[in-house]
Amino acid sequence: MKALISVDMEGVSGIVHPSETNPERDDYERGRELMTADANAVIAGVLDAEPTADVLVADSHGTFRNLLPERLDRRARLVRGKPRTLNMLAGLDEETDAALFVGYHVRAGEGPGVLAHTMNDAILDVRVAGRSLGEIGLNAAMAGHLGVPVVLLSGDDAACAEAADLIPEAVTVPVKEALGAAAAVTLHPEEAGDRLRRAAADAITRRTEIPPLTLAPAPLDVEVDLAGAHTVDLATLVPGVSRAAGARTVAFTAPDYGTAYRLILLLAQLATIRPA
Repeated sequence: MKALISVDMEGVSGIVHPSETNPERDDYERGRELMTADANAVIAGVLDAEPTADVLVADSHGTFRNLLPERLDRRARLVRGKPRTLNMLAGLDEETDAALFVGYHVRAGEGPGVLAHTMNDAILDVRVAGRSLGEIGLNAAMAGHLGVPVVLLSGDDAACAEAADLIPEAVTVPVKEALGAAAAVTLHPEEAGDRLRRAAADAITRRTEIPPLTLAPAPLDVEVDLAGAHTVDLATLVPGVSRAAGARTVAFTAPDYGTAYRLILLLAQLATIRPA
């Protein structure tokens, strides 16, 4: 049995502020410890249910170099660094039996949600077949494209609600209640860890009951709202991408979701380029 655990940072237990997720800020080292603890709890839960499982952990926040390798459960393998194929889902393939999303956050424009965004602050919204998706939906759909169910998600209550709307059968673990973009009522990290471990074991046990996410039949129409007008200019240099309604929206049609996902990732990278 093979499991991929994708670990973001904004939805980790105890984290509420950008200073805890930014390598250039004072609280970042504490944030890394909290992130690693949540990851370890989920690793333990997977192995409680399937002691011989092959567990791959994808560090999926910012630089993709946040989890503390020397403190991660030695029974798991760690994917870190970028750029890499499939981004937050690096290591996922058709042989994977289950994906688990840890420390995820609600999409841009929703909430209240702790540190809500979609990929980066330059992406305002992504719509696939008319449905607005954040990182939860975009990644879950990519897993579904490969036939892999997302069986667990942890984050604040808003992120859990977003996941439940997309995948009602998945196990969700709210580790904090969002009060705003940088405020929440949080569980004690040890209590969060206990809940994560139990939930991960339950999710792995029930993995065959949870269907992979499928959004709509191909081909897929995709629209991306961008914060910077210059990013629209860059995006239209990509073959197949055109301006849509409004000055900040680009659109394209993809033959399948895998192609759509990769092109969305490319647009997200273009959105980080500042005007010269």
